[in-house]
Amino acid sequence: MPKSGQKAGRKPVTFPQYLVLNAERYADRTAMRHKSYGIWQSWSWPELFEEIRAFSLGLRELGLKKGDKVAIVGSNRPRLYWSFCAIQALGGVPVPVYADSVAEEMVYVLEHAEVVMAICQDQEQVDKVLSMQDKLTSLQRVLYDEVRGMRDYDQEHLFSIDSIQARGAEIFKSSGDADWIEAIDRGEGADLAVMLYTSGTTGRPKGVMLSFDNLVISALNGNAFDHLDEHEQTIAYLPLAWVGDHIFSYAQAYTAGYCVCCPESPDTVTEDRREIAPTYFFAPPRVFEILLTQIMVRMEDAGKTKKRMFDNFMAHARKVGEPILNGEPVGLADRIKYWIGEILVYGPLKNRMGFSGLKVGYTAGEAIGPEIFRFYRALGLNLKQLYGQTEASVYITAQPDGEIRADTVGRPSPDVEIRIDEDSGEVLYRSPGVFLGYYKNDEATRTTKTEEGWVHTGDAGFFDQEGHLKIIDRAKDVGKLANGNLFAPKYIENKLKFFPNIKEAVAFGDGRPYCTVFLNIDLTSVASWAERNNISYASYQELAAHPEVYRMMEEHVDQVNRELAAEEMMAGSQIHRFLVLHKELDADDGELTRTQKVRRSFISERYEPLIEALYDGSTSKHVETEVIFEDGRKGKIAATVEIREMKEHAPSFAKEAAE
Repeated sequence: MPKSGQKAGRKPVTFPQYLVLNAERYADRTAMRHKSYGIWQSWSWPELFEEIRAFSLGLRELGLKKGDKVAIVGSNRPRLYWSFCAIQALGGVPVPVYADSVAEEMVYVLEHAEVVMAICQDQEQVDKVLSMQDKLTSLQRVLYDEVRGMRDYDQEHLFSIDSIQARGAEIFKSSGDADWIEAIDRGEGADLAVMLYTSGTTGRPKGVMLSFDNLVISALNGNAFDHLDEHEQTIAYLPLAWVGDHIFSYAQAYTAGYCVCCPESPDTVTEDRREIAPTYFFAPPRVFEILLTQIMVRMEDAGKTKKRMFDNFMAHARKVGEPILNGEPVGLADRIKYWIGEILVYGPLKNRMGFSGLKVGYTAGEAIGPEIFRFYRALGLNLKQLYGQTEASVYITAQPDGEIRADTVGRPSPDVEIRIDEDSGEVLYRSPGVFLGYYKNDEATRTTKTEEGWVHTGDAGFFDQEGHLKIIDRAKDVGKLANGNLFAPKYIENKLKFFPNIKEAVAFGDGRPYCTVFLNIDLTSVASWAERNNISYASYQELAAHPEVYRMMEEHVDQVNRELAAEEMMAGSQIHRFLVLHKELDADDGELTRTQKVRRSFISERYEPLIEALYDGSTSKHVETEVIFEDGRKGKIAATVEIREMKEHAPSFAKEAAE
């Protein structure tokens, strides 16, 4: 059992201090699980303490010292999470990197951060780092977790985590850990805890410096807001480099003492989640959309009796499920039918998705379709929305229980102040979670954070009459059509992405005579539809260009136009022309960020001929696009893309007003 040297009565202010405390107060509780070769392995808090202590002492002998930056490259593996605390215990600063970054993307972050060590998951990540070693002037050591494939590498500057932990264990046996504990106790809340690089939507990624105070206070507030304690468990599957995972799978876990479960692989997340049944879960809207698409595809293939039962009980759930979840009065007969539905439909569905034990779930990053949002809540799942940023240590707003609506992102989170700029409509906030600044970029820091601590979000929004925040779009992206009508591309794109058949959309129109869009089909959903309708195809490109697929997209665009026609602010931004892109937008091709956000300026440059064709009256356009294949090779995709013209609807709000 570890012995804390903390001053009497002092609360923990760093994660290594919480590790020491948790090993004492939660000695009998599981801290982490990992599925390997089909078997879940578990570590209690005292066992986790011993693993991290050995790792940290080994890193110290390897030369890691206070202020050193260490890159962490890989997916959700226990030892990579242990790296955070092992580094922080020595006063070092972890710098997680997106595992799917290509070498060119990674080299900028590692060189900019001046990392002295890199801790990698496996051979693939080691190879990436070694391939750019000549450009990394400060890099001295590379560590790796998985030993497979590493035997024949030059081991002079390469070390397995096993060997480092073995060194640390020997040091503890011979010298104890008193000096290590003492160093942990000297940690202060104001110390730099981690550097998280932004996804680079508008340019080079920026290193966001977050202190222990930023992260610990935000985590404590988040736990209190949703009543999370040591009995929770979550599954860690989102990128280590993303601030959401750092809060949900590390900061909140250490401050609350709950269990974090690492899946066997990214491909087994759904199955592993079903076995774990997390009580606390976060996913971007796309994950919930994919799950719902898979359910609906299965139900289309189900027998008539099962399909009829599903439709009947889901119709009832849409009627009374959310009121029951909110604790509102519902008649006895409706409650009985809902209870039967729980046995026959809702319960098995939740179990299939891995949500049978869910206490609270969150989605953020993009707007989620109202129908998708209500589907999950109708099943009795407490799914909520939040609004956050890396610079805020996630939390800016969140939805309190009983005040859950699909069209808002909730009220200001605890200790968060929000104001709306009167001139631009931009949302600004300040809170204990506000970042220290951007690493080696004082100019960007001054542009983003005022002297009074207010942070510019770059998003336009407003508070409704009930005090809930609504986000319209990125402030810089909100523009006007040539006729003066408001143009909010993200708002239009989100409406299109509510359809399960549409994976991505990019809208154009600022300064133009009318609004146009690019569409990406969702291959899973559209392929299933094609199979049911006996439509054959040989590739994504061929399916995307199929006349019946275009007809389907035409219906979706028409429905969005009808919805826009009913909104006074957006009626003038109906979609006039559209096309279905011949390839999926891809982060490897630079079209999306690693967090799957559209890089508008890059797409505008890359597809300029297609954009011009949308406005010059063309009915089709031949295009060649360079792509990067999974093995790194470059190639070209050529296609003749059809362009469709759409009918715009008369503003319906005007009719209602006249009546």
